[in-house]
Amino acid sequence: MTDSRTAWGWGLASIDAAGNTLDVWYPTLQIGAAPAEASRPQHGFGALVHDEPDERGVRRVPVFTTSAIDDAITDTADAYLRLHLLSLRLALPNTLNLEGIFAALNNVVWTNYGPFAVADFAQRKIDVLGAQSGLHADVNVLSIDKFPRMVDYVVPSGVRIGNADRIRLGAHLAEGTTVMHEGFVNFNAGTLGTSMVEGRISQGVVVGDGSDIGGGASIMGTLSGGGKHKVSIGEHSLLGANSGIGISLGDHCVVEAGLYVTAGTKVTIYDKAKIAAHEALDVVKGAELSGRDHILFIRNSVSGAIEARSRNTGIALNAQLHAN
Repeated sequence: MTDSRTAWGWGLASIDAAGNTLDVWYPTLQIGAAPAEASRPQHGFGALVHDEPDERGVRRVPVFTTSAIDDAITDTADAYLRLHLLSLRLALPNTLNLEGIFAALNNVVWTNYGPFAVADFAQRKIDVLGAQSGLHADVNVLSIDKFPRMVDYVVPSGVRIGNADRIRLGAHLAEGTTVMHEGFVNFNAGTLGTSMVEGRISQGVVVGDGSDIGGGASIMGTLSGGGKHKVSIGEHSLLGANSGIGISLGDHCVVEAGLYVTAGTKVTIYDKAKIAAHEALDVVKGAELSGRDHILFIRNSVSGAIEARSRNTGIALNAQLHAN
């Protein structure tokens, strides 16, 4: 190991017939130097360990993992450890080195019987159903993906989640967060305080305390050519329904419903004094307003121009709704 920050813990790994690690579950993790082998705690998985393959062709074995979390990811167990750190709230989004995560994760068939390898899924499904003969069982495929659902590995306290399929392992949900049924939170993204999420929080995006991501709203991430800028939303800000941003919002900001503001969007700075004096208003790119506080972004319904207006107060969430 290097002198980088370190995390460690026992995980239960699922290994397929080809020797690939499909997933690793870490019930608990610790930050700091890992203990020497002679003084390690017991893993405690007991009867969950299966050295012989089950009907899925999967073995379940304990693995002791140490991770230098400032260095590139080394293997699948390391990748799962870092995703767990985020969802266990032991690390904030954008504070871990996630270089190499896609190469380290295998594409997996996620089912109600746990993970299956993709290559021989049809035959393994037959084997599982045969073992369950007479019980009217079926293998239900939940997804085929590199990332599993967060709630199958981590159930954070103080949150509400309407649709667990839409929260990936590696999401960071702070106490008081409510994610409604159409809300989505990617890995290495999430909330820092009490928040309402009815839209999409993309990879790398963080949302501050007291903010609301409205229904159908979208926030640009950095995956799939989204650029390198990490978009963030400050405290007590609102993305209106079906709105979107490719710039950061500061505190006490609002983007009106249906409006999308990107770094290249031409935004008119609304100034009453200049209007009264019949002077031309300043027009800037959205990037110049990124991260600033107290702005209302609105489309002028007469001229069609996108305007930035001063806003003195932030939004207030329903306290009873978020008392989770």
